[in-house]
Amino acid sequence: MNIQAVKFRKDGFYTQPFAFGGEEGMERFDKTLRYRGSLQNYLIDTGDEVILVDTGLPAGTPEEVPDETSLAYTGKDICCYMDALAALGYRPEQITRVLLTHKHSDHSGELRSFPHAKIYVNADEMQADELQGLSNLVPVTFTDGAYYNFPESQKITDGVYLIKAKGHTNGNSIVIVERGGLFYMLHGDITYVDEALYENKLSVVFEDVAAARETLDRVREFVRHHPTVYCGTHTPQGYENLEAARIIDLAHPLPTVWAEVDFSSSKATGVYVCSVCGYVYDPSEHEGQAFEALPDDWKCPRCRQGKEKFSKA
Repeated sequence: MNIQAVKFRKDGFYTQPFAFGGEEGMERFDKTLRYRGSLQNYLIDTGDEVILVDTGLPAGTPEEVPDETSLAYTGKDICCYMDALAALGYRPEQITRVLLTHKHSDHSGELRSFPHAKIYVNADEMQADELQGLSNLVPVTFTDGAYYNFPESQKITDGVYLIKAKGHTNGNSIVIVERGGLFYMLHGDITYVDEALYENKLSVVFEDVAAARETLDRVREFVRHHPTVYCGTHTPQGYENLEAARIIDLAHPLPTVWAEVDFSSSKATGVYVCSVCGYVYDPSEHEGQAFEALPDDWKCPRCRQGKEKFSKA
C-alpha cells in the first residue's frame, strides 16, 4: 500500500490567532506569528484500487493576496488539483473511491471530475451545497462500531477506515490507514498546523466547538497510544510527516519553522476569497458592491464565517 500527497498550493501561512484561538479567543494570541501553510490532499494506492482522500480546490479558484492583517493565506498555486494528480501518474478513471473528510471546497472542489468513483461522505454532510447534483455519493452511517477510542467508524477496505470526527463541520471525518505497523491519520482540519495539536488548541473554524474539543481530545489520546503519522491538509508538515514516516510525539514537539512571507509581490483585484471554505466574493456578481462596503456582521454565505476570514485575491 502506497500513500502520497497531492500537492497544489505552497508558501501559505496561518496566524496563531487563527490556528489557536477557537476556545480562548483570537485576542489571546500573537497575530504576527505565522505558521507555514500549504494545500495538499492524499492518495492511497492499495494495489487493487486507488482511493483519494479529498479532491482539492475547484479549478480556477483565484489565489489570495495577503497583507499584514490577513489571518490566513492558503498559498500560491503549484498547479490545479487535477494536474497535481496527473503529476503523480494517475488518471481520473483509475480512481475507484473518494473519501471526503468534509464539505469545504478545498477538500471537495473537484469531486465532479470523478464521476465513476464512489464518493464516501458522512451522511450528516449530504445536504451541503458543495455536494448537490452528485449522483455517485455513498452516505456513510458508521456501522462498524468503535475504532480504538473513536466510537464510530466504517471500514472501507483492509487497512483503511473512515472515522466520525464531528466539530470542524457537523459531518467531519478522519481517514486512518494502517501500514507497516504505523497508523497514518489523514485528516482535513482537525488542526491547521501541527503546533496546534502539540499545544492542544482549536482553530477558530468550527460548527460545533464542544464536538471539536471532543474530537481533538480523542485524536490526542489516540496518538499517545498508537504510532501515528499525522497528515494534515493545510501545512507542509502534513506531507513532511508522511514522506519521513514521522511519528507524532506530543511530549517532544518538533521545532517550529516560521513562514516567510513577501507582502509586496502581488496586486489585489477587488475579488475576495474565504480562507476557510474557498467561497469567492466577486463584486461583479453582487451588483458591484465592494467587499469592503459589506456590513461588519456579514457572513460567508457558504460556511458562515465572518469577513475577517476573507483574503484579497
